[in-house]
Amino acid sequence: MTASTVPEPPALPLLGPAEIRALAGRLGIRPTKTLGQNFVIDPNTIRRIVAAARLGEAETVLEVGPGLGSLTLGLLDAAEQVVAVEIDPPLAAQLPHTVERYRPGRADRLTVLQEDALRVQELPLEPTALVANLPYNVAVPVLLHLLARFPSIRHGLVMVQEEVADRLAAAPGTKVYGVPSVKAAWYAEVTKAGTIGKNVFWPAPQIASGLVRFVRRAEPVADVDRALLFGAVDAAFAQRRKTLRASLAGWAGSAAAAGEILATAGVDPGERGEKLDVHAFARIARAGADAGVTAGVRGG
Repeated sequence: MTASTVPEPPALPLLGPAEIRALAGRLGIRPTKTLGQNFVIDPNTIRRIVAAARLGEAETVLEVGPGLGSLTLGLLDAAEQVVAVEIDPPLAAQLPHTVERYRPGRADRLTVLQEDALRVQELPLEPTALVANLPYNVAVPVLLHLLARFPSIRHGLVMVQEEVADRLAAAPGTKVYGVPSVKAAWYAEVTKAGTIGKNVFWPAPQIASGLVRFVRRAEPVADVDRALLFGAVDAAFAQRRKTLRASLAGWAGSAAAAGEILATAGVDPGERGEKLDVHAFARIARAGADAGVTAGVRGG
């Protein structure tokens, strides 16, 4: 038998609908909207997510909201270590047992933290990638918090509500471009990597999901204070119909001061925030800092 005809080893088992529901039944768990729980029940979707994440074998992956472990098993097949952050105590307690059952030789490569991902400040390992099915209700703040807190995360793939995926990857001047678009672009190059249908989840959400791929920038956008820039972004999009001179008045101290800062930054004071990319906002923040603006960040 030649090398070209050697069959590939069979794929390791992943959790399907029957396994997910049986496991949830044993634990007495029903998915809750409060925690944004929609469990993936389709093994092919897990394989698709893991493949799209483009993980290296030596990587340490941070997973948020592992739930019953569908994606966790797939990540353990592709990476060296997985750090799973789960807010729900019964799910956090069960996950190591699930991995021990389905991946007995890899259980020591899983670390589970029972924490709120929005508040986690330290991890036992340094993650190089983030791959997660993020809860819809906190997806953007969780993503921004983790990118800010853990600079070792170089790339990743997250599954979010499709509308949120479109916003995160939006370009300036498009209808869905806004605060999440600019803030995500501060950290990384962000692209949409596909759409996931509703029926691969239990319970099925009312809308489709989107995959968002990101690669952290090798160098910062600019040598400016991130909080100052994010404050300008929040102000610029607070009322989308306002000109930048008007919308940045509170951030700058007055409309006149905003106009001067915008002129210094080379930005038309009559322009609107949705037309500017992150580099333009960086120029505004730098000009604001030179003018003595000290406004902080609001909302993440």
